[in-house]
Amino acid sequence: TQSTGKYLRLHDYHQKLNVTLSKLEVIVKDPNEELILETSENYTLTVTTESATLEADTVFGVMRGLETFSQLLNTYNYTLPSVKIQDYPRYKFRGFMLDTSRHYVSVSVLKLIIKAASWSKLNVFHWHIVDDPSFPYCSYTYPDLCEKGAYSPNHVYSQTDVLDIIVFAYRHGVIVIPELDTPGHTLSWGKALPGFLTFCPGHGNIGAPYGPVDPTNEEVYTVLKQLFAEVTTVFPAEFVHLGGDEVHYPCWKNNENITLWMAAHNMTGDYDALENYYEQRLLNIVNSLHKNYIVWEEVFYHHVHITPQTIVHAWKPNWKSIFQQATSAGYRCILSAGWYISRIYYGEDWQKFYQLDPRSFNATATPEQLALVLGGTVCMWGEHIDNSNVVSRFWPRASAPAERLWSPGYITDVAFMEPRIEAHRCRMVMRGYPAEPMISRGYCQFEYSWKRKHN
Repeated sequence: TQSTGKYLRLHDYHQKLNVTLSKLEVIVKDPNEELILETSENYTLTVTTESATLEADTVFGVMRGLETFSQLLNTYNYTLPSVKIQDYPRYKFRGFMLDTSRHYVSVSVLKLIIKAASWSKLNVFHWHIVDDPSFPYCSYTYPDLCEKGAYSPNHVYSQTDVLDIIVFAYRHGVIVIPELDTPGHTLSWGKALPGFLTFCPGHGNIGAPYGPVDPTNEEVYTVLKQLFAEVTTVFPAEFVHLGGDEVHYPCWKNNENITLWMAAHNMTGDYDALENYYEQRLLNIVNSLHKNYIVWEEVFYHHVHITPQTIVHAWKPNWKSIFQQATSAGYRCILSAGWYISRIYYGEDWQKFYQLDPRSFNATATPEQLALVLGGTVCMWGEHIDNSNVVSRFWPRASAPAERLWSPGYITDVAFMEPRIEAHRCRMVMRGYPAEPMISRGYCQFEYSWKRKHN
């Protein structure tokens, strides 16, 4: 637990004292139900031979405590240990990202993932909702974006679907932050917006004659202002993710109009400057909408003028350098480098996820720098997942970094974690999830059955 500085070895408690209860008393101190990164998730859970009490500052602290209470249950004899736990998260930002552009994931499966995330006390759903391959988000401002940019009318998220996901996530203590990545990763936008993308035959994205957004086209900024005005209204989160990674410069270099425009604006040959010009105008638009934003690390190291509230999202192997520079400059950071769980490795890859700590970027970092590290996000990119396998690919592998983001920094023992993550996997199986085995041998008391699940 956070308060005692000692491991909670549940099997020892079960052997010493089993408790049978008829009720759990829940006490919430603050009736305010606003869910933001600063929302308290603290709780105190007390189980004795006579009673059980869960106290929390907010209803979201109650959610975390109820999950702990459920995990204390011995499913072999349905007893509980006598114990007192005072708990709270180490990091405020404990995210999971899902890409729903490369392959579509249905609303019902998204809900399964969100529910499982709450079991691991994750609190942010980073929804990478659109990208080059498809635009499944159905905008009411630009309906052609999904009508022409989605794979089919069956592979879209209506406004009703989006609201359903936001409300469902809220009820599980999860904030939904959308990502509309620009100026790269926008091929699907172009089908509905003529002139929005850069025309560059032979140098475009994934075999197309088009590349990134054309930053010299003034109409682009009109579209962005109207679309982000909608998105920042539909999604109530305090942040929107603006992307900003992997901009394909060869396309810009091979467009004559862009070359002439750059010459007229004293940018000849400086494509970093062109990207910065675009990003600055986009950030100014979002600033005018009074929304904070998250950006991939490229926006920071290209020296775009970002607000002090910006969160820098590191995803490349040199993340320690990015964290050192960003926190030195006073910016908050989150980590995804090393937590790309869409990549499959032979063996027990959860161990390296578990051992990665976002605050390990510099042994001499100041307390002020460490405080600017908000946490991280587990990433599931969509190249090789869809409804058929995304749940088992996610869980319980994502639970390893989830514990790193919640639990105290001193809990790092892989040997101590191994039986617990496998127990958590079996708990998910018992709850009806096709969660993957985490260790090379073993079994669950209740094995998963496709027949039982789907009949």
